[in-house]
Amino acid sequence: MKKLIFCFLTLALISCSSGGDNPEPTPTPIPTEDSFIRAADLSFLPEIEAAGVSFKYNNTVQDPLLTLKNAGVNYIRIRLWNNPNNGHSNLSEVKQLATKVRTHGMKVWLTVHYSDTWADPGNQTKPVAWQNLNFSDLKSAVSVYTTQVVTEIKPEIIQIGNETNDGFLWPEGKLSTNETQYLELTNTAISSVKTANSATKIMLHFAGISNSADWYFNKVKNLNYDYIGISYYPVYHGTSLTDLKTKLTTLSQTYNKKIILAETSYPFTLSWNDWTNNVVGQSNQLVAGYDATASGQKNYILAIKSFVKSVPNGSGFCYWGGEWVAFKGNQATNGSTWENQALWDFNNNALEAIQAFNKDKKKKKNYFNTSHYHFTIKF
Repeated sequence: MKKLIFCFLTLALISCSSGGDNPEPTPTPIPTEDSFIRAADLSFLPEIEAAGVSFKYNNTVQDPLLTLKNAGVNYIRIRLWNNPNNGHSNLSEVKQLATKVRTHGMKVWLTVHYSDTWADPGNQTKPVAWQNLNFSDLKSAVSVYTTQVVTEIKPEIIQIGNETNDGFLWPEGKLSTNETQYLELTNTAISSVKTANSATKIMLHFAGISNSADWYFNKVKNLNYDYIGISYYPVYHGTSLTDLKTKLTTLSQTYNKKIILAETSYPFTLSWNDWTNNVVGQSNQLVAGYDATASGQKNYILAIKSFVKSVPNGSGFCYWGGEWVAFKGNQATNGSTWENQALWDFNNNALEAIQAFNKDKKKKKNYFNTSHYHFTIKF
């Protein structure tokens, strides 16, 4: 009799039901935060659209912000110049673009050049309005300006300078000759960011993967920032992705910071679409295994994404110049040096490379919770 009851109990437990006529819903997995940064720099977009140029997806005109959002981009990087001669990339234009970015459900990554024009490893010219300031007043100007920018835009990420390999705001902020002053100026900017909006994350940005990167980040190791940003272009910094991964890993582990590949790009062709000399146009400028085709460009971005994810504290990447098509016409000699590295082809139609921005799908998990099931034992 005991054996018979045991068998009945076992069969009853195995034959569980989910509530008979009122079944419980299947448990819904808790979504994970989309924290890996998949960004595109679209700083030229307002200037290009002002010229009357449209972008397309599947040969139909579509807002490029929508195209990238749908492709999986979650951050848009925007440069900010102080008082540019051509009126583009100033605070007013950047605020408008930032608003559009958020309307499309993406976040803002702001690159403050602290200059009226391009700031990079070889050029860190102070804004004209700051040229004659003494050092104390220069720090005050940095503080006031940074506070205004962060207060009005509230970027999720802000760069204190762009590609500051040897500092910024030269000569006062030149790292190799005025280390103390560079650190003071940068710390002033950092403090201003944190006071204006404590939620904004701060990035310090270096171009390249040479040993100078170690020198730079050792100099700033006592500053309170969040992200190490690195620019990597095969044409400038070597064609070895292995060397890139090694450098990202070393920097992340040495300084215990989240690390982002802040700028990169790759050609979909070695041809051109205007008469402005392109930066990349020869096969020896390519990474082995990634040809200058639409699929080669896509596979390069996929490889970059995978490399960054495999690095300790690897937090994301940004594609630069994706929107810089030959918007001044195919005869322009002052047009784009980057149209063969854009994310839109020579007809301004989105390339397959945008698919590389997709959020990687995780394997589905089996969820089983006995609270959703009812057991009936019948004799």
